[in-house]
Amino acid sequence: MLRRMDQFNTPWRVTSAAIYTTPTDSRVYGTLDIDVTDAKRFMQQKREAGDKITMVHLAVAVLARVVAFDVPELNCFIRRGGVVGRERLDVMVPVAMGGEGVTSVIVEDAHSRTVTSIAEEISAKARRARSGEEMKAAQNKYLLNRVPWPFRRPVFRFLKWITVDLGFEIEALGLSANSFGSFVVSDIGSHGLNTGMTALMPAAKVPAVIVLGKIEEKPVVRNGEIVIRTVLPLTGTFDHRIVDGAQIGKLARGIKRNFRKPEWLDEVPEKELQSCLFRPR
Repeated sequence: MLRRMDQFNTPWRVTSAAIYTTPTDSRVYGTLDIDVTDAKRFMQQKREAGDKITMVHLAVAVLARVVAFDVPELNCFIRRGGVVGRERLDVMVPVAMGGEGVTSVIVEDAHSRTVTSIAEEISAKARRARSGEEMKAAQNKYLLNRVPWPFRRPVFRFLKWITVDLGFEIEALGLSANSFGSFVVSDIGSHGLNTGMTALMPAAKVPAVIVLGKIEEKPVVRNGEIVIRTVLPLTGTFDHRIVDGAQIGKLARGIKRNFRKPEWLDEVPEKELQSCLFRPR
């Protein structure tokens, strides 16, 4: 059960939850260039061994572990003016439908998974989605399309009010405060875009959307010398009611550290690290 975490309801969060709407004027952005030279080498080794690993899979594993073990206070959302913690850490990943739009898959308990198992789950769920077995939350876009135009926004707001604001689950529609995971990881680099400032969907109740840009070889300075490294640009959109500079800084440091040691991503974290994942008391 999700419960309000009073220890996380700092004066700023209480105030910002009152002055900001959900979330339109509370968006903040950040960009970060990550040296993924070692990660790319690791990814190629895994592919040679038969594992179809992509940079998206690596990013999901990295970000999930950073949120779980470095920034657990990010794994929460706003409900009725207060911060509510999540009992699990799932990651939403948009996937292409083969020329027929985009759907999404949820990687469950991503922080405790190997990158190989994350890749397998995303691939399996993407195949099922393309064959018509989309998760219920993703199917709601078709439901809204069937609602006459004047009533679409009221219907959307009503469903959001029931599931997100009041905290009730509509099982038939697959709607709850956890339907869209703890945060979203999206890839625009495959479309040739370097960076992108994405939106925060109000009904999703996620504090962050992390976007992967186009991976490129770039000159960087290492030990006073110019060398060529593989660089991945990341762009984050954050809900400022939950995330501020302190959390973004910890997130950035954790991302850099994890990408420097990609081999760790194919090991299950030690059991005692699980206690670092934020859970309501």
